[in-house]
Amino acid sequence: MPANPARPPSASRRRHLLAMGLGGAALATLSRTAPAAAQTPAAPLPLTAPTTEGPFYFDPGKVRQDITEGQPGVPLEVRFTVVDTAGRPLPGTRVDLWHCNAAGVYSGYAGQVDDHDRRVSTRGQTFLRGSQPAGADGVAVFQTIYPGWYVGRATHLHMKVIDGNRTMLTTQCFLPDALSEYLYTQLPAYRRRRVRQTLNSNDGIALRAGDTTLGAVREASGRYIATLTLVVDPAALPRSEAFPPGAPPGPPPDRGQMASLDGAARVAAIVPGTKL
Repeated sequence: MPANPARPPSASRRRHLLAMGLGGAALATLSRTAPAAAQTPAAPLPLTAPTTEGPFYFDPGKVRQDITEGQPGVPLEVRFTVVDTAGRPLPGTRVDLWHCNAAGVYSGYAGQVDDHDRRVSTRGQTFLRGSQPAGADGVAVFQTIYPGWYVGRATHLHMKVIDGNRTMLTTQCFLPDALSEYLYTQLPAYRRRRVRQTLNSNDGIALRAGDTTLGAVREASGRYIATLTLVVDPAALPRSEAFPPGAPPGPPPDRGQMASLDGAARVAAIVPGTKL
């Protein structure tokens, strides 16, 4: 009867192989209990870059998915996935989201300036703010509107990742300029007297933060869906870029902008890979 090829070699058979100089390689081939090849550990994911909190954060104490509160604009679903550097989800972590409305104004603050240089107040209002716990897959989902813009900043969302009483990450999510340009020029809720001059390519905060804060947006039925993976180190001390002490509640100074962009120069600044 032929030998069972899955049966480990006998002691005499092992001595015979060793005597022939075949050694460990042959034994590994014949033995079911040979150790598996060593796995190369995957490289850790890069941490999401922190950014300034800005002057407009407060916690309204609203745990909710839909943060719209009737604000006009294009429906936007925001999906943040919170993971550690090994890609493991961090369920139960709290994600806070806040951003400006279609006119570039935040809720809850006086002293803001609208597109006609008028002072406006939204004290007591909580639109476009809320919190959600990350699910078992690490995902926190919000229903909101596509944000507008204000002088000195590219289009962005603000968010925090919080574990208990500890903030693990404060950062921003930057949205594609080409889509923003289309919405801002075609839809009445977003049209402005000024032409937007600060883009992802010349916003100082966006440039310092880099690729880990660039959101991906896709079209879905009746809405856009924006996604971003937030990679945090649960053991690290929280950090964020400092906002200038004593800064007024309004858009940051419009420093370092490109010269007025139009025509081919504007297309080159907005559409990645486009050259003059």
